[in-house]
Amino acid sequence: MEQTKRSYGRMLLVSVLVGCLEVALAVVVVLLYVRTQPPPDTPVDPTALAAGLLSFGLLVGVIAFLLSLVFVLPAVALADLLGRRIGGREAWWWVPLTTAALVAPPTAAFAAYNRVEVRPALVFWAVATLALSVGGLVARPRRPALVRHVASRGTAVVAGTGLLGALGLATGLLPAYEPPAIGPATMAGTWVDHTGGTLAFTSDGRVTASGVGEHAPDDHPSGPSRQCTGSGTWSYEPGRDVWTQEVSVHVPGCSWPAWGVGGTDRKPRIHQYVGHPGSGKRYELRKAADGP
Repeated sequence: MEQTKRSYGRMLLVSVLVGCLEVALAVVVVLLYVRTQPPPDTPVDPTALAAGLLSFGLLVGVIAFLLSLVFVLPAVALADLLGRRIGGREAWWWVPLTTAALVAPPTAAFAAYNRVEVRPALVFWAVATLALSVGGLVARPRRPALVRHVASRGTAVVAGTGLLGALGLATGLLPAYEPPAIGPATMAGTWVDHTGGTLAFTSDGRVTASGVGEHAPDDHPSGPSRQCTGSGTWSYEPGRDVWTQEVSVHVPGCSWPAWGVGGTDRKPRIHQYVGHPGSGKRYELRKAADGP
């Protein structure tokens, strides 16, 4: 049975909870999307990631509380008032309307001060209105067990999204990242690193190195590398699959293990791992035609 008076304290708690769940769902979606993209040159430190997520979670809680206090609660109160005055009864659709009206002035002021174009400002206003309206609509019912229901069902939605995404990656319905199958034809041309060093491959199996980094197994990932210059030969090994394909480069005076393959079909990369095998740090060269 619904209460006759609205509990704004409970509504604030529910709104904050909804805001945190929305962010958690967005994080899950982003993490799933990252699994479909090439890995970064420098791997993520799990300890730093855990500390960052903890700090981020606390920040999200504070921001959700402030937004709920400044926008959601006033929007629901104003929606109730307008609904009774204009329609004779409270109506849910007043909540998004009042939320949009409350979000519009600060959005317009921010856009004008920072000279933001109209389209991005309108997109931000619409997204902010939608996110805050969800909190108001979910928190609006007068039910004593609302906090428990929102916490359990919201957590189930976030966990279910992560589970479905993991199953999609495992079954191939969601395309997980794989290196491109480059082949000898793709290798022909000039490949460049982040400092301007180049490997120039020709289709007849010749290669010319100019200032290409050479890393020993005991090198520190953040340390400087030796530069190697000279001419030699190269060969492509397809391996068992795209993960095991390699490019061998033999230049007198240069000592390189086989280069691994990464990137995408449009932007292929070849790389060497720097430091101990578990460092994950990679030294990459890209095809010069890809641009800077």
